[in-house]
Amino acid sequence: MLGKKKTAPSFIPEPTSERVTSVIGPGITWTGDLRGKGGVRIEGTVDGEIAVQGLVVIGETGKVNCRTLQAERLIVAGAVKGNISCGKLEIRSTGRIWGDVVTTNFSSEDGAFLRGQMRMEDKVEITDTGSDPHSEALENQPIEPASEEE
Repeated sequence: MLGKKKTAPSFIPEPTSERVTSVIGPGITWTGDLRGKGGVRIEGTVDGEIAVQGLVVIGETGKVNCRTLQAERLIVAGAVKGNISCGKLEIRSTGRIWGDVVTTNFSSEDGAFLRGQMRMEDKVEITDTGSDPHSEALENQPIEPASEEE
């Protein structure tokens, strides 16, 4: 190939919202709200509201107990007890969800578990990621631990 110019392969990094930038590891228990932008992987336990503009991954050892979990993209391989509002939801074969779901895009593997109602929408807004956690009266209500059931 004479005269053809070689070009270096181009590298296009993923947007920050599609990468995990923070990890709550196994053995860690987080009590309180988790809000912000970026990506988070949960392998421990979170008791509190989650509102993330980005990716949230609940790993196989991860457990979330909340009233609401909001994310642009959510991958569940662990357990979530609470209502979910997200742009894209993936439930892996080990994933368990107890709660209602509002999403624009859904996929699941064989063995995935969902107990609740699902509603598909054209668009889902992720709200309240930067507000004061004490701005809503509901935020001051205690979160009751959910019993393990299937």
